[in-house]
Amino acid sequence: MENNIHIPTVAELLAKGESPDLLFWVGCAGSFDERAQRITRDICKILHHVGIKYAILGTEESCTGDPAKRAGNEFLFQMQAMMNIDLLNGYEIKKIVTACPHCFNTLKNEYPSLGGNYEVIHHSQLIQSLIDEGKLKPADGHEFKGKKITYHDPCYLGRANDVYEAPRRALEVLDADLVELKRCKANGLCCGAGGAQMFKEPEKGDKDVNVERIEDVIESQASVVAAACPFCMTMLRDGVKVKEKEQEIQVLDIAEITVKANKI
Repeated sequence: MENNIHIPTVAELLAKGESPDLLFWVGCAGSFDERAQRITRDICKILHHVGIKYAILGTEESCTGDPAKRAGNEFLFQMQAMMNIDLLNGYEIKKIVTACPHCFNTLKNEYPSLGGNYEVIHHSQLIQSLIDEGKLKPADGHEFKGKKITYHDPCYLGRANDVYEAPRRALEVLDADLVELKRCKANGLCCGAGGAQMFKEPEKGDKDVNVERIEDVIESQASVVAAACPFCMTMLRDGVKVKEKEQEIQVLDIAEITVKANKI
């Protein structure tokens, strides 16, 4: 497929008297982080491929307020949240998909008490439902067949919201050798970026959390570690670099794996 997919904004659709069935909440990382932008593009490719009528907010989207809240600035969080809720309600948005578990958790669990009630899904759940509906199928001879793949549970997707099966379902259909890390699911280990740690240097200690996590990955002998969060992506890739394993271990998002396997 050509890379020049037109991605409409909600305002653009509204001007034509239309509205999206699904809002893709891109998030700060998905908008500004170079590595996460590739995941954003692949999610758009999937939405385009299956023919879902979707849109983004574009320049009208601002931070959900998760880092402010986790860092203890409740006032700033509520200001950011109220602005977003006014915008989403003004557009009568009902259903939202996002690739960031932090945005997912905030929109799903923190916004309702402030007047923002939406059906919020993570992109791994969208991919799972599209696989179940038969709209996504791995192509013959795709590159993951028989490969040893492991999956790192993001805290805000797994332990905070009990989403364990959707990302694994996306990997199970690949006919790959899926191995679990010794610390997974409810006993998963944080990548080291949660609670606004992404934006500050770690406190003094013996070892960085992401290095500890990459040691779990190395132990699993997987050649691909699947991520489902832009922060985890950054931390896992940094861990791979520290261990000088860039040639042996690839870090890919669930959406990227799906696009490659389906040859979209």
